[in-house]
Amino acid sequence: MRIRIGTRLILGAGLVTALVIGIMTILIMKSHENQLVFEKTRSANQLSETIKRSTHFDMLENRRENLHRQIQAIGDMQQEGLRKVRLFNKEGRIMFSSAKGETGTTLDKQAEACYACHAVGRPLEKLDIHARARLFRGPDGTRVLGIINPIPNEPSCSTAACHAHNPNQLILGVLDVNVSMTEADEEIARSRRVMVGLALLAIVASSVMLWWLNRRMVVGPVAALVAGTQRVAKGDLTTTIPVNAQHELGELAQAFNAMTQRISETQRQLTQADKLASVGRLAAGVAHEINNPLTGVLTYASLLAKRFESDPSAKDDLDVIVRETKRCRGIVRELLDFARPMPPARKATDLNEIVRHSIAVVVNQLSLNSVNLDLDLGLDLPAAFADGNQMQQVIVNLLLNAADAIGTDGGVIRIGTRTLSLPARGQVPLRKASCPKGHDLLDRTVRIDGLPSVRLLGSAKGKEFITHFDPVFGHFNHRFPEPQEEGSIASYACPECHKSLMAPERVCEVCGSPTIEILAGPEDPFTWCSRKGCHASHWPSQEKVGDRCLIELQVQDNGHGIQPEDLPRLFEPFFSTKGTRGTGLGLAVTWSIVEGHNGTIDVQSTPGEGTLFRVRLPLACANDENLFS
Repeated sequence: MRIRIGTRLILGAGLVTALVIGIMTILIMKSHENQLVFEKTRSANQLSETIKRSTHFDMLENRRENLHRQIQAIGDMQQEGLRKVRLFNKEGRIMFSSAKGETGTTLDKQAEACYACHAVGRPLEKLDIHARARLFRGPDGTRVLGIINPIPNEPSCSTAACHAHNPNQLILGVLDVNVSMTEADEEIARSRRVMVGLALLAIVASSVMLWWLNRRMVVGPVAALVAGTQRVAKGDLTTTIPVNAQHELGELAQAFNAMTQRISETQRQLTQADKLASVGRLAAGVAHEINNPLTGVLTYASLLAKRFESDPSAKDDLDVIVRETKRCRGIVRELLDFARPMPPARKATDLNEIVRHSIAVVVNQLSLNSVNLDLDLGLDLPAAFADGNQMQQVIVNLLLNAADAIGTDGGVIRIGTRTLSLPARGQVPLRKASCPKGHDLLDRTVRIDGLPSVRLLGSAKGKEFITHFDPVFGHFNHRFPEPQEEGSIASYACPECHKSLMAPERVCEVCGSPTIEILAGPEDPFTWCSRKGCHASHWPSQEKVGDRCLIELQVQDNGHGIQPEDLPRLFEPFFSTKGTRGTGLGLAVTWSIVEGHNGTIDVQSTPGEGTLFRVRLPLACANDENLFS
């Protein structure tokens, strides 16, 4: 039979609570009973002393009749629950007794009245009050407290002429007082009932409290974890568990949420990788199965178009076939370029010459759309260290995208080149990022301005979250799962091994907050400030190099522009703003080529006004000699 963990906890805690309360109740009742017996013993001892003093002179003068009447009278009074008063000598013979028929009889020294001095083996006069008291059952079955009080031998007793005693005899006799314990036993019974009732009430109350705490602190969170796990097992990777506890179960819920988020991201990465692999296989098949037939169709369609120049209707149809065949061949080429990117064969290249060749490739298509070109090529432009063919592909892609953005209503595309000298801050992106244990921190599924972001595990106010940092040195377009309070400080760790990335010994130079440190390469630290709103970062290896010599290519159009929400995804594979007219691979290929040249590409666009693409490639300058190493 399945027993829930909460039920087990309640049963176990309830049993332990009941045992503890039961033991405490027994100890308290025992202490209360001992206290009552002690009070009763002290009261009986005081009564014994009173009787002893009141009969002192009668015993001293041997007034037996008076002594007998006093003892009888005291016994008849029933004072303090008094049941019997006896006076016996050292041999155990009862000299006087309030009970009829006992006077003149001899006690058994092993009986209850004699055990104190005969069993302990100590002189009677040295026994304390507790040793002289005893509890026993009376003839009616009720408990009786008996206390003996020794009658010492006084000097007057050994010198008196009437009944002189031996001076060496210490004890002449014993006064025995018996007191009923009925009232005390009734009080003890009432106390027991009250204590048992309170114990049961405490057990019930504690059990109810344990049940409530268990449901709130254990059963609820565990049930949420079980339900969340079951939903994840069914494939719902968007499942999150509310984190309402500041203890281990709360940490477990945070870990569960981080795990599902990581699984979801991994699944997206696998889907993306599978998609790219499928494109590669498709591109290989397309290259072999479609490219040759397309070439044949294009060749024969071109020949037929020349033959039917005198028939405008047939020629127009053939031109459509030629144009669409060329478009299909371009799609095949893009698929091949994306699936099989070739490393650039860089050498000294005249970028202005590449721009002119690129224009020659697309000039006819641009003229058909009434697009004018405005060239602003820099004079005495130094040679770029680049692959000419790949850079021509980049320029052609940008020109065709600009023409598509302008449409058929006509417009202007401006192409410019120039040299720049810029600092590393704001220009150089992280090509590598790792934690101290070597785990890769670059997340290629989440891009910021087309670049893989830096994925970190953040923690603030007891909550963990995955955040993505801008990889460009000096840029702070970080992405948080939820808005962060300005001025708040979070700690960060590696999402894989949870190794802390905080470097508290290296405080921020601007605000003094702890810093986050990752590795951009072997012994190449990169730091950010951990305080939200503080835009401070430090990359010693790049700052040491100084300004970069760059060559910049600009392609600007006055087309319809790009919506702001589309800009972050512009360089993602298969993302297109052209609808069914685009494959979404042109800019992805362009970005990969520029990235392979250690360059950068960025875009600025205003809807309705136009778009500007800037491609920046590094040049080998005197202070940049290790740039291409």
